[in-house]
Amino acid sequence: MNSPEDHPSGPPSPLDGVVFTKGHGTENDFVLYLDPDGRLELTEDLAAWLCDRRAGLGGDGAIRAGQQAGRWFMDYRNQDGSLAEMCGNGIRVLVAYLIAEGQLDLPDGGTVEIATRGGVRQVRREGDQFAVQMGRWAKPALDIDAQPIVQVPGMDRPHVGTFITVPNPHVVVEVSALELKHLFLAVPPVVRPEPDGGANIEFACVQPFDPRTGEGRMRLRVFERGVGETKSCGTGVVASVAAAHAVRPGSPRTWRVEVPGGTLRVRMHDEDGTAELIGPAELVYKARLSPAAA
Repeated sequence: MNSPEDHPSGPPSPLDGVVFTKGHGTENDFVLYLDPDGRLELTEDLAAWLCDRRAGLGGDGAIRAGQQAGRWFMDYRNQDGSLAEMCGNGIRVLVAYLIAEGQLDLPDGGTVEIATRGGVRQVRREGDQFAVQMGRWAKPALDIDAQPIVQVPGMDRPHVGTFITVPNPHVVVEVSALELKHLFLAVPPVVRPEPDGGANIEFACVQPFDPRTGEGRMRLRVFERGVGETKSCGTGVVASVAAAHAVRPGSPRTWRVEVPGGTLRVRMHDEDGTAELIGPAELVYKARLSPAAA
């Protein structure tokens, strides 16, 4: 990771000298800053500016590393400044950031609790990756009349989707390999009925189980609320595996999911209805806002 460097432009003087870090998890990218004392609120406007890929630093989301009830708190907003319950990729990047900043000592196999708006999540270090206990996922309804219909250019026809929460709201749609390749996600998918507050829309192509490892396999693209198409979505990966796992009795507990930004794994714990998300976290650079820019 590079040393702090001046950024040529920025918002007014209250942010002068603040150091931000850019990081990503399978190319789902974030701007992070340290604020344990709660001095710099992550407002809707600040998050939108930080995530602006032309005027700001650029990212799918912004993360303030705060404190809540004695735990580190992931204060997270989407690219457009809207709030999200949590972020499965972002929480791994946050832990890597806290380690790099000397705020957290986490040896291989060690765990830390991180507070989010969706509840407290345990993160365990696994070598150069991190495993996030994502909590319970809401099992999908199997009544087709209660499920949404999704349409987007590139589909051969409208598809029935599955509502599921992890804890962010998702609609998961299974598509063919050809459809996955040709989906046009520069426009929002049409979902009827539309979930209150919106949802992330996942397009999953389930593949044959790996004959060598026995793992489930899936390729995935995501249209994320408040962002658009992203290279990866951690909660969306878990939601997609949960939906596929629920309708395939006897399917593997471990799944490998290929997203445009890389590879993630999901471990399903059927005994308590929870799931773990395992993947990398990369820190790219630091940027200090220049006083001259105010």
